Amino acid sequence: MMKNRIAALAAAFVLLLPSMADAQEFERKYNLLVERVGPCGVGVETLLDNWAKAEQDNDKMLTAKFNFWLTKGQDTEVVAKSQKKYLGMDAMLSLKDSTGADVYYFQVLKYDDACFREAVSSVDRAIEMYPGRLDFRFMKANAYISYERESPDMALANLLSLVNDFKNGKEKWTYGGEQVDDEFFADAMQEYCYTFYSLATPGSYEAFRKLSEVMLGHYPDNAGFMSNLGSYHMLVKKDFKTAIKYYSKVLKKYPEDYIAIRNSALAARRLGNVKMEKKYLLMLLEHGTESDKLQAQARLDIIGK
Repeated sequence: MMKNRIAALAAAFVLLLPSMADAQEFERKYNLLVERVGPCGVGVETLLDNWAKAEQDNDKMLTAKFNFWLTKGQDTEVVAKSQKKYLGMDAMLSLKDSTGADVYYFQVLKYDDACFREAVSSVDRAIEMYPGRLDFRFMKANAYISYERESPDMALANLLSLVNDFKNGKEKWTYGGEQVDDEFFADAMQEYCYTFYSLATPGSYEAFRKLSEVMLGHYPDNAGFMSNLGSYHMLVKKDFKTAIKYYSKVLKKYPEDYIAIRNSALAARRLGNVKMEKKYLLMLLEHGTESDKLQAQARLDIIGK
């Protein structure tokens, strides 16, 4: 009886070997094919379908499917705007309209909705199978940022969900195969804050504010998120008093933070508060960059020491 069981197990193991080998072969063939035709070229979809049959939850296969559908659904279009920058980009061309006003033209990505849904479905499956892998969460957020353009509502929702999972979940979070800590995660979220800010649309500015607020709630000593909110109030809302309040919080914890000092001086100048501006300019002379020091001294020479 024992010999029969051992023989059955051995036979089962032998039967599994071709499947494992096939999965590795699919990865090799996929990489070779993509080198020749790109991530959505001729033959890639068929190969991915066969790969999925062999290993439906393979992380590399799911990544490949995501890239296939995202790239397949991409196209470009030219949009006309009245401003010199759009979504953080410089114009590819500028012309005058019939009234003599400048019109700026930008080339931007657009997506086929059905293909985009397939891409999201693939990365959602990857997140379900590998819930602690940040690369899949970032892939999804990045895709939504590109897809939504001016109003990154779903991108923000996904990032806020990730923040909640990271801070309250029980997963061991990894990126690139390495376990990550709070510092890594905070830096990554700061990059997304910067991305939202650089898009420079009403919707992206609000995403910048919201993500910064939520992150500051989890990391109350983080100067970056405090400064973000100062910049939001100064540059977006033109609320210079509130901006200075946030920068003051930064300087209370980090008195040599020259970015907060510089921005405080600018906000004080916009308020017309010469005394306050002088205070920050003198601080900038001590802690600023060489460029900051030159500009601070020039400004002090104008307004008087």
